[in-house]
Amino acid sequence: MGEALQAALAERYDSLSASLRDRLIGFVLDAFDSLGSYRDADAALFIERVLPIVLGVQQQLGQITDAYLSAVIADMMGGAAAPAGVAVAEELRGVPPEDVYRRPFVQVWTALSRGHDVVDAIGQGRTRLLSITETDLQLARTHAARDSMERGGARYFRRRLSSGKNCALCTIASTQRYRVENLMPIHPGCHCKPEPLPGNRDPGHVIDEQLLKDAHAAIARDLGESDAGGRAPDYREVIITREHGEYGPLLAVRRQNFTGPDDLPSP
Repeated sequence: MGEALQAALAERYDSLSASLRDRLIGFVLDAFDSLGSYRDADAALFIERVLPIVLGVQQQLGQITDAYLSAVIADMMGGAAAPAGVAVAEELRGVPPEDVYRRPFVQVWTALSRGHDVVDAIGQGRTRLLSITETDLQLARTHAARDSMERGGARYFRRRLSSGKNCALCTIASTQRYRVENLMPIHPGCHCKPEPLPGNRDPGHVIDEQLLKDAHAAIARDLGESDAGGRAPDYREVIITREHGEYGPLLAVRRQNFTGPDDLPSP
């Protein structure tokens, strides 16, 4: 398989996954927008209608991710593609999905309790729903990719940027290599995909020196401060991976903090 065919596979995978994502988001948001009110009964009806579709699309994304990565790994290793299928867990966050998809309604109720008008409160709930849906799809991708790459015998992978605009977090992270036993770090709104690296020898932590230099140059242009060695400021210290209680590895900047179990008051 040559580079042209690998590129065609990647393009097809990107097209299929984007289509699944766009159709699901359209369906979920339309269902939310069409509710007569946003009380408990409406939340229950929404979840009953939407959740089976959400879980089904997550499984579909897992299947096409496995098929794509199986073909890529087979080419790298000189074998035949044999996708065995992956089962994406319903509780990707370790939390029942019914609880997760009730959160947009809690967002609406909380906003109303704080004095926001109805339109603004519903808008906040809608934004929360969009973030939840996109993040769950990305979690389905990363979980399926890890299982597929481990089964296929790959040892390392990279973060492949999306074809559209990419944030600085993803751009710098894409210059690094990762081990397949670890989930790819994500962040809300992330559309990157895991891509196996050829061979079993560790290529080293930085695998794209030029892109890393370009990122430093862009930061220097925008902020007036950078260093090609990553020391002033040290972006390896600024852009880090945190362990999120639900997402798993989360791409973040050091100053971001999240509430953990120790932060909750005792009963």
